[in-house]
Amino acid sequence: MKINKNSWQVKFLFWRARYLTNRQFILILCALIGFLSGILAVLMKKFTLLIQSLLQNGLVMHYHRAFYFVFPTIGFFIVYLIIKYVIRHRVESGIPYTLYAISKLKGLMPTYQMYASLLTAPITVGFGGSVGLEGPMVASGSSISSNLGKLFHVNQSERMLLIACACAGTMAAMFKAPVAAIVFAIEVFSLDLTLMSLIPLISSSLLAVLTSYFFFGNEFLLPFYTHEDYKFADTPYYIGLGILSGIVSIYFSIAYERIIQFYESIDSLLKRLFFGGLMIGIIVFFIPPLYGEGFELMNNLIKGQPELSLNNNVFGWDLSNEWQIIALMGGLVLFKVIATATTVGAGGVGGVFAPALFMGSMMGHFFGRLVNKMAFWGQTVPLSSFTLVGMAGLMAGVLHAPLTAIFLIAELTGGHTLFVPLMMTAAISFSISKYYLKHSFYSKSLALKGELITHNKDQAILTLMDIESVIEKNFIQLTPQMNLGEVVYQGIVKSNRNIFPVVHPETQHLEGVISIDDIRSIMFEHALYNEVTVAEMMKKSVEVIRLETDKMADIMRKFQDTGAWNLPVVREGVYVGFISKSRLLSAYRRKLIYFSNS
Repeated sequence: MKINKNSWQVKFLFWRARYLTNRQFILILCALIGFLSGILAVLMKKFTLLIQSLLQNGLVMHYHRAFYFVFPTIGFFIVYLIIKYVIRHRVESGIPYTLYAISKLKGLMPTYQMYASLLTAPITVGFGGSVGLEGPMVASGSSISSNLGKLFHVNQSERMLLIACACAGTMAAMFKAPVAAIVFAIEVFSLDLTLMSLIPLISSSLLAVLTSYFFFGNEFLLPFYTHEDYKFADTPYYIGLGILSGIVSIYFSIAYERIIQFYESIDSLLKRLFFGGLMIGIIVFFIPPLYGEGFELMNNLIKGQPELSLNNNVFGWDLSNEWQIIALMGGLVLFKVIATATTVGAGGVGGVFAPALFMGSMMGHFFGRLVNKMAFWGQTVPLSSFTLVGMAGLMAGVLHAPLTAIFLIAELTGGHTLFVPLMMTAAISFSISKYYLKHSFYSKSLALKGELITHNKDQAILTLMDIESVIEKNFIQLTPQMNLGEVVYQGIVKSNRNIFPVVHPETQHLEGVISIDDIRSIMFEHALYNEVTVAEMMKKSVEVIRLETDKMADIMRKFQDTGAWNLPVVREGVYVGFISKSRLLSAYRRKLIYFSNS
């Protein structure tokens, strides 16, 4: 392809090479990504609030609550039409897809993902979908940073850093919690905490939160500052809350997965849409707090005023009755995950970050009120503190991100006096959840495929390596019907390799392997040239590398177990080539040095 030297891109790249070091340029890009992430968060949140205001404060308030029945279906159908006729691609789930792009796509993300979530997630949430905006924001921000990196020709490791900056930026802008956003990027994306990664993350997070302040002013999703001090006497109750958080986290993960599997079993997308829309309509009609993200109820719980959000219930419950409020809190915990999974299963676009916060606040408030009602030893606990700590507990258990949970709640609410109970509850919840669920909601699908990047450097390098790049194909193929003479004159004489694959002449399936060492004792016996066939000489039981199932870690393990220097590669039984141990180790070392230097 001919390069136009007069294009703005080429001119800019020349200018960049002349006046900026690579580190300076990456820092500028990270700051730009922070600004764009802030704009993205503002647009997505404003769009969602506009839709919710028109529907809830307009149609429902002035006409009839029966509109709740149809809002979700209408929203899902609009999203379906946008995906089918505007985006024309599948809208991938936020953070899990971003992790996949980092591990298997070298940080390259499609351009349509930049606007796909921006168009679909606000409609999903605005029309009553019980999901969060954080995942879609991260997906859009990551795609923007990936395509910026591609535009300016940055390398793979720098692209990964830009994606992490987009993640930190969107979270910082959404919650106005820049420190927690940086911790989230490091914890979820397994980024190395070095000076070279920390400064770009700080700049991105800072620009994003400043952008959010510019457009939203001092508005916060959780505008509450706690002044409750930690009391040692409350320790047993915080331990109990941590245990409950771990159990509820397991319930969340299992219930979500089962419901998604149910919707995937429905073959028609329109059937999923209308059935799921009807289910969400019924749920939000009877339980309006499950409409959308639910931050209004969370704020009222923290303030100790749940009746402001719960008085609009069709059951006419008496909210001055403590037991009825406790029952409502428990019901919200149970039904939130059903509503969230149904929204996603039906075709809505959204994440689980906000639902985890919502369930955690309900659970913490439920537990605190239960303790106060039972009045063990005449002692009561602060409801606002338990509501906040419950949010951290469930985040730690569901997302397997305890540090993010601790810093987010502390930073959001100025609740630094709660650090001890936050740490206690988050650690217990994470430990219980991790024991039963080895991988988080975000990482499970990738981990099961061996495609997850972790803080284990050896595992991370193996995950980032490309199997296809280490396959060697310059081997002369033999067939089982060939005789020894043909092996010598058509194989050994013409090849500079000492190993030969034996393949079926028609199907190309691998039948076995012959090495020079196997026939060294007879290769000069001319009397046997027409007598002995390849089928008699080849090794049939050889370890093979299967491209459809084996990951790089599996390949390393096979070399270690067999002691072989070369292993054949097949795809569904068909011969592809060989991988040599020496080439594999050289590629591993090059990748290790590359990322260490980057």
